[in-house]
Amino acid sequence: MTVLAVDIGGTKFAAAAVAPDGEMLARTEVPLRGPESAGRTLSEVVRRITERVAPDRLDGIGVGSAGPLDPRRGTVSPVNIPAWRDFPLVDALGEALPGRPVRLAGDAQCMALGEWWRGLTGPVPDGPTGRSRAMLGMVVSTGVGGGLVLDGVPYVGPTGNAGHIGHITVDPGGEPCPCGGVGCVETIASGPGMVRWAAANGWTGADARALAADARAGHPTAVRAFERAAGALATAVLTASALFDLDDVVVGGGVAAAGPILFDPLRRAIGRNTGLGFLRRLRVEPTSLGRDAGLFGAAALVLLQGGA
Repeated sequence: MTVLAVDIGGTKFAAAAVAPDGEMLARTEVPLRGPESAGRTLSEVVRRITERVAPDRLDGIGVGSAGPLDPRRGTVSPVNIPAWRDFPLVDALGEALPGRPVRLAGDAQCMALGEWWRGLTGPVPDGPTGRSRAMLGMVVSTGVGGGLVLDGVPYVGPTGNAGHIGHITVDPGGEPCPCGGVGCVETIASGPGMVRWAAANGWTGADARALAADARAGHPTAVRAFERAAGALATAVLTASALFDLDDVVVGGGVAAAGPILFDPLRRAIGRNTGLGFLRRLRVEPTSLGRDAGLFGAAALVLLQGGA
């Protein structure tokens, strides 16, 4: 079985043909060009893959999408794609490749599953084939998302939206969040949230990339922005770890690509606030698969049939 994997993000769509052993036979990525371009972009990434891998070789479709989403109805409503509200993504992909099964999950859920399957494989006590028995994957970028893999199975919850770690409240007196909550992790640790705070405190740069560059150079406001983000993420990570007895947390996304300026204060904050003994074994690492983690996870939705 070879699978068409699709990764729907807020700024770009990616797709790949993935073989059962995890080999990517073809891969493509297309940026979104305006709020109304999502449908065209979806057609484009599918077309590029089927030009390189014959459609009759593709036995199923796995798709990870920014949410919220409704896996039962096969619809998605990505916050950063306003033209898609209750968009029938599963039906759209089914029309592109008729007769193939289509499986849908959140983009961060797919990132976590991809890391579990093809990325993080270090020795874990009692873990199946050396993989984590309980792993949280986090995407820290324009927003903050997450996904859980428990005993080799993605845990998606009754509505399909489990893992929304970016919407754990860490500052009850903080900013309103677009989700309707107040003081969510996302308001502090997302790229726009960090830039917004830094600008309110005198920083004059353009975006999160510039903020990361200034933090590396030692600009105090930029450094503090990353420390605040790390503190919010640490609170969320320790909350999730206490609930699910996690082995590992794997972090990807554009903000996470900043590297040590995020991970060093994140690990310090976790170490400083860890109480219970079983939490001290927690490992926190950057994604080992980079931009491909979500594609591997989308493929795994079909290839692993819910577990391994």
